[in-house]
Amino acid sequence: MSSDPLLQPYQLKHLTLRNRFMITSHEPAYPEDGMPKERYRAYHVERAKAGVALTMTAGSAAVSRDSPPVFNNILAWKDEVVGWMKQLVDECHDHGAAVMIQLTHLGRRTRWDKADWLPVVAPSHEREASHRAFPKRIEDWDMTRIIGDFADAAERMQAAGVDGIELEAYGHLLEQFWSPLTNDLPAPYGGSLDNRLQFTFDVLRSIRARCGENFIVGLRYTGDQDLAGGMGRAEGLEVSQKLKASGLVDFLNVVKGHIDTDAGLTDLIPIQGMKNAPHLDFAGEIRAATQFPTFHAAKIPDVATARHAIASGKLDMVGMTRAHMADPHIVRKVIEGREDDIRPCVGANYCLDRIYQGGMALCLHNPATGRELEQPQTIAPAPAPKRVTIIGAGPGGMEAARVAAERGHQVTLFEAADQPGGQIRLTAQQERRREMISIINWRFDQCMKRGVDFQFNTFADAETVLATNPDAVIVATGGLPHTEVLDQGNDLVVSAWDILSGDAKPGSDVLIFDDAGDHAALQAADLIAATGARVEIVTPDRSFAPEVMAMNLVPYMRSLQRRDVTFTVTWRLIGVTREGNRLRAVLGSDYGDMRRERLVDQVVVNHGTRPLDELYFELKPLSSNLGEVDYTALSTGGVQAVATNPAGRFRLFRIGDAVSARNTHAAIYDALRLVKDF
Repeated sequence: MSSDPLLQPYQLKHLTLRNRFMITSHEPAYPEDGMPKERYRAYHVERAKAGVALTMTAGSAAVSRDSPPVFNNILAWKDEVVGWMKQLVDECHDHGAAVMIQLTHLGRRTRWDKADWLPVVAPSHEREASHRAFPKRIEDWDMTRIIGDFADAAERMQAAGVDGIELEAYGHLLEQFWSPLTNDLPAPYGGSLDNRLQFTFDVLRSIRARCGENFIVGLRYTGDQDLAGGMGRAEGLEVSQKLKASGLVDFLNVVKGHIDTDAGLTDLIPIQGMKNAPHLDFAGEIRAATQFPTFHAAKIPDVATARHAIASGKLDMVGMTRAHMADPHIVRKVIEGREDDIRPCVGANYCLDRIYQGGMALCLHNPATGRELEQPQTIAPAPAPKRVTIIGAGPGGMEAARVAAERGHQVTLFEAADQPGGQIRLTAQQERRREMISIINWRFDQCMKRGVDFQFNTFADAETVLATNPDAVIVATGGLPHTEVLDQGNDLVVSAWDILSGDAKPGSDVLIFDDAGDHAALQAADLIAATGARVEIVTPDRSFAPEVMAMNLVPYMRSLQRRDVTFTVTWRLIGVTREGNRLRAVLGSDYGDMRRERLVDQVVVNHGTRPLDELYFELKPLSSNLGEVDYTALSTGGVQAVATNPAGRFRLFRIGDAVSARNTHAAIYDALRLVKDF
């Protein structure tokens, strides 16, 4: 038996959990037709195989027709969900993991123009800022109906064999009853705290009547809304005590904060640059006060913090949900004494930000997550070793090197700089995005363990590449900023990269033209504004920074709004001329022939990158595939078998920004799906 606190079993009622690792309820938006089919099952089974004790499915599985998901959630109000959930549960059980599911009615946290276009319902007419729907004030027959829907959904899950259910309260209908900000009903469901809790207890009693006393039922809720006029810490503790005393729940899964705004959501589920485990001590206070099974998750990204949470008695089960998206094999690596091999979560929040914009959850630097049906989480050795040469040590090149080395190939990587990183090293210079460098550092460590030959300070040309006698060549040279976008004055502007790298000193009155909408413009604005400069960010888009999704935008706004920064949308920079020691910037509009001008002392352009592809085209005629990629094979997990040039000496591919300006995930995904079959 291990003495590691994280590896000790935990008894929850009749259920023995094999260790203290859990994946809290979250919705990766993998369902098909509202059902957890093959992709959903493969995602959870991968983590079950690796040793996690408890995986909670379905952040917010909808119990009612008038709780339409705003992204792709499980529809627990449909009978057909039973069969799909049973398949998932049975397969996870085969690997020793327990499975629970989270059930909810979203209340006002949805939209009326989704699914069946039914009115949003809540205990007041107050609109939620995030989803913008003005709700119908709930009636008695709504409550009766929804209470029955919760019980029906719980019974379906019991029939599917789940080990328990969790009701989602915070931000959703249950908590909307709890909070004075969102409940203006008369008694018996409004007014005093007991009245505001009445609906929740009605739901719990209905579930118990249907599923029995032995069925495990928990609640995920906020113990402190941290919101003026809302439910504060004292009331949250009282709620916790009342939940325990009711005898209707078996565990508490506590969070802190509110999720009705982007800023609130980001504080409750912190991202990179924010404090790790910010609410762990608060969860520990709840456990100490209630002496009741307590679970918690909120940016607990590393095993050391998780171990402290259990060893110190703050938690009974520790949630590492985003961490398990980055590395589904955390538990196995802990058991095997390989904690230094764990792929770290960098808090980039690509996963959550994507689902809130209608996409499926993807991990910024683990492209196999969510793609377990097509891409491997574990790299298999190749039948025979080959020589693989890679040019460029950015995220794509480093992933290519890692995967090729794990396949057992002899890998040589050329990099013009004196260290790996590419654009990520530039990005990570900002303290808020410092965690991004772990994407590079982890891969570098994995490559060094496997003998990759790094040739830094080497600007590779065709002769250099050919000297390695390669079987395959991967060009991962990235791109350079493209700023030549003006009718006149292209020579008078600097790029966002120039500002971030320090090659250009920030001005005191600066116009940033952002036509890429990514992090670079906001990072440059933040750096410039920190000097006390006046900054205006201009974009032709309807909204600024559209590629910087909601939760990632919050820290930027908190910084920029404290400084002299303004945002101007729907205007395009068309020209710059020198006027004395200043610059006159001319703005045009895509909507007509309107013009505006600005007099500034610096113009910064952010317009993405153009590929550094000279080496690729030099090598192309020498390759057996002439650089051609089989897109069908690439998209479906197949093997690249193009051989259009029998005289070719090697296969040639290019990835990432060496193809076109995309993002970090795209570069890494390119590398994995190409090299996994080399």
